Amino acid sequence: MTRNEPVALAAALASFDALWSPRIVTRVNDYDVRVAKVEGEHLWHAHDDTDEFFLVLDGELSIALREPDGERTVRLPKGSVFTVPRGVEHKPYAPAGASILLLEPTGTSTVGDRHDPVPAHVDATTGHALDL
Repeated sequence: MTRNEPVALAAALASFDALWSPRIVTRVNDYDVRVAKVEGEHLWHAHDDTDEFFLVLDGELSIALREPDGERTVRLPKGSVFTVPRGVEHKPYAPAGASILLLEPTGTSTVGDRHDPVPAHVDATTGHALDL
């Protein structure tokens, strides 16, 4: 799915409305570059075999983390990046909404390998094709 033409991220984000339902913009080697619109809470989950990279394109994203020393929350304003290390339980949330870019190995589930029950507003997917 590597594209041979540039993709404007604003156009990619404007092409869908679904929340917590990432679209694959392109691939880099064995990784998906995904964009998503998010609002409210995701769910507690962990990716056992991969880190998860977040870049906030618009708005603010918070990520609650369950680490060996206890729970903490990182806040990511527009333009910020953060990587959740493999195996760390985390729960992204964006009370006022945000647009994000994710970098994950192709085939990585949005709800990880271990997770809480999946609420109806979260799309348990490995990413959807971008329809531009």
